[in-house]
Amino acid sequence: MDKIDRAISNYSGLPIEFIVKDDPPRGCMKYTYFTPDRSKVVQFFNDTSQIDNHKVAERLDKIINRYNPTVSEELGGARGNTEKTAEYFRKRFCWPLDTVYHHRFGFGIVSPAYPSNFFFNEDASQVEGMNLNGKDKNSKWFTGKSRRFLKLSELGDFRSMLQICILLSRSIRRLHQAGLAHSDLSCKNVLIDPKTATCVVIDVDSLVIPNVYPPEVMGTRGYIAPEVLATSILNDDERILPSIYTDLHSLAVLIYEYLLCRHPLIDGPKIYDCNSAENDDFLSLGEMATFIENPMDTSNRPKDLVYTISDMGEDLERLFLKSFVDGLHNPNLRPTALEWERGLSKAWDNLHSCKNPNCNKRWFILKDVHNPVCPFCHYRVRENIIRINFLTQKQTDKNQWIDIATLIAEDCTPIMLWHMVSRIFPDERADRTIKAYVRRYNGRWLLINNSCDGMYSDNGNLIPKNYGINITNGINVRVTSYNVVMNFEVI
Repeated sequence: MDKIDRAISNYSGLPIEFIVKDDPPRGCMKYTYFTPDRSKVVQFFNDTSQIDNHKVAERLDKIINRYNPTVSEELGGARGNTEKTAEYFRKRFCWPLDTVYHHRFGFGIVSPAYPSNFFFNEDASQVEGMNLNGKDKNSKWFTGKSRRFLKLSELGDFRSMLQICILLSRSIRRLHQAGLAHSDLSCKNVLIDPKTATCVVIDVDSLVIPNVYPPEVMGTRGYIAPEVLATSILNDDERILPSIYTDLHSLAVLIYEYLLCRHPLIDGPKIYDCNSAENDDFLSLGEMATFIENPMDTSNRPKDLVYTISDMGEDLERLFLKSFVDGLHNPNLRPTALEWERGLSKAWDNLHSCKNPNCNKRWFILKDVHNPVCPFCHYRVRENIIRINFLTQKQTDKNQWIDIATLIAEDCTPIMLWHMVSRIFPDERADRTIKAYVRRYNGRWLLINNSCDGMYSDNGNLIPKNYGINITNGINVRVTSYNVVMNFEVI
């Protein structure tokens, strides 16, 4: 029978029950017990000196309250947070809920347990005798050589990985907006589930509050920024410590791994020190790190790259080059999390399905409508490409029209408010009401008005809600309520 113990909440003074195990799960900083209903975890520090460390307690208090994106500002959470945005980010972070004290174990924290979809079940592996049941979905399972151990149903597809990238960049953008840095953003601390296209950021109790609370960890191999690793052997006052800038390197590494299933620095052939494997590794990720797709230095480029960053479309290619060429050794030049969020969202609007039944990726970014070929399996799109160009009148000159957005449409592709209004961005606050959508019906392409007021066809006829028109090459549909014109290309 489980033994139940109790710690005392430092906020409410009430007891919090947890199940005591002889050999609890243990990380490098904490060990973990579950509450009886397994909805929360109570974690105590391995280092007993943390029991009386007031800086740790003070930092956690600020993380749980003042900087907390999972609680509305009205209830003491992060500034500008509504209940809607708080609810959104509660699904994106396992954010600490409380601190506790136990007479034997000392100071600890209470956090939500990981949602069940971030654990493998007994059917996850395709290798006989390999039991993954109960293991958490560390990102590396899906991006490295371990992929071969998983069933295809676990791996999702390119679209699901792109959505995970968007969600992750949004979460990190929210952290950075609050002035926080994760400091150990890595495959270990971002759990992903490609089946549901979701992710969750964990271990946020060690967040860095710049100029207030320094980082406690340097990071994880492969995700540590080169300047942090290169200066780690220097005296304390000469080291570069984890910060928002170093998070931006880690974020770019994760996005690259999710989309291309390889590491941007490690998976190249370059030898930096042939006499010492340890120093070779140190240099390859530190002061001499070289991007495997650097267009100006091909010394670390593998010979067998089937698909590259150029297959990710112009926006993502530019961001990868900015991260791993311009910003690799110059932190100030790295793209922000917001830049990644915007670039990834634009890439989402250019997704096209691959109809090759043998293509495991199933989706790709259509970068050339006149040469629509899946870069993963080289299957050519045989049906018409539908491209929608959204234009609005220039405020200062009604005779000029400005491009707002471009959308590649297939059957059931939704048209959203952010496609029609340039100042609106699909972030956590966005209205996700479908305004219109494209349908394929009896061999015809149709535009259906779902919820737009003032939608008119090329000839000036009103298109009522729940009605549609045929899509043909060159037609223009005007939506007066948003002062936008949708120009349709059938290619």
